[in-house]
Amino acid sequence: MNNILPLMQDLDVKGKRVLLRVDFNVPLDKEGHITDDTRLKETAPTILWLLDHGASIILLSHLGRPKKPDPSLSLRVCVEPLEKILKHKVTFSTDISATQNLKPGDIFLMENLRFYPAEEKPETDPEFTKKLASLGDIYINDAFGTAHRAHSSTALIAKFFPQKKGAGFLMQKEIENLSTLLKNPKTPFFAIIGGAKVSSKLGVLKSLIEKVDAFFIGGGMAYTFFKAKGISIGNSIVEPELIEEANLFLDACKKNKIPVFLPEDLLIADSFANEAKTQVVDADQGIPENWQGMDIGPKTLKHWQNELTKAKTVFWNGPVGVFEFASFGKGTLGIAKTLSSLKATTIVGGGDSVAAISQAGLNQKFTHISTGGGASLEYLEFGKLPGIETLKESS
Repeated sequence: MNNILPLMQDLDVKGKRVLLRVDFNVPLDKEGHITDDTRLKETAPTILWLLDHGASIILLSHLGRPKKPDPSLSLRVCVEPLEKILKHKVTFSTDISATQNLKPGDIFLMENLRFYPAEEKPETDPEFTKKLASLGDIYINDAFGTAHRAHSSTALIAKFFPQKKGAGFLMQKEIENLSTLLKNPKTPFFAIIGGAKVSSKLGVLKSLIEKVDAFFIGGGMAYTFFKAKGISIGNSIVEPELIEEANLFLDACKKNKIPVFLPEDLLIADSFANEAKTQVVDADQGIPENWQGMDIGPKTLKHWQNELTKAKTVFWNGPVGVFEFASFGKGTLGIAKTLSSLKATTIVGGGDSVAAISQAGLNQKFTHISTGGGASLEYLEFGKLPGIETLKESS
């Protein structure tokens, strides 16, 4: 093992069949149409570079979480939009033998890898990874969003290409930007952590204690912290089994003199619906019975916005309210607008935060918007991911 990440641009790909792991796990509406093609666009520079350098390309990806072949999750849906982005023909087929006749400049998109059980559970069929690897001469991983999974196409396959593997441009960009948060962030460095559950964020919260200058905690996960502080939360989402962990985290921050900003006031509702009856309450007074927290309140938003203007570096992951309902998206959109105006390094760790930024049309106003929510959190927590480490292995 070495610590040097091999780069795609250091490989001779001319006349070679390149297995390119991409993350085309795009969001779909009820009719099966792509609602956001960001992940297709983000991989385009890697694909175009390979074409320019004489390679033929076999695209590998998953879509959704099928346990067996499911026509509604076929990657065929990506062909037409990808062709428009690349201005180049893309061949799709479930017959992988068609990859044998590829010529330089050809692009072949394989069917959803998760239609094969051995993609997620390599131990069920050790031959699957070997067969996948046999399709190409070189392996490139550009799928940061799946780099935290030790699946056949993300971690195991690279072992078959000891000197002929590398990271694509998107993977390089993700690692470079997220590494700045771990190695030498400009201070003050603030972390805004939201979303529904503490359980999915606790690891990164703990790992950032030694690095950040302040935490801002919103979204559904805030109510577990309120419960830990003995504040009534009505019908709000809570993870009772993590109340003790929440208290330990707050104690650790206090010991390290790191401020933790929880909402001071809350927008609450009498039901989980966009049209629900609402009121604003001070957090210290608690939430009445049969009401639930849905967003940070106006006082909190104003205070947080003022504090965030002091930042030199900000990491943001997760909305601070029930963003999918317009009535409860003001806090999240307000945070997005404030961060977009800062003269600071602003890095967004995927997920619904990205949807808020896109909705506000602010994508170009951030230093980096990650394509992988879970992957970005795990990278910040552990400093490494299976899909990245396997690229570094020399044999």
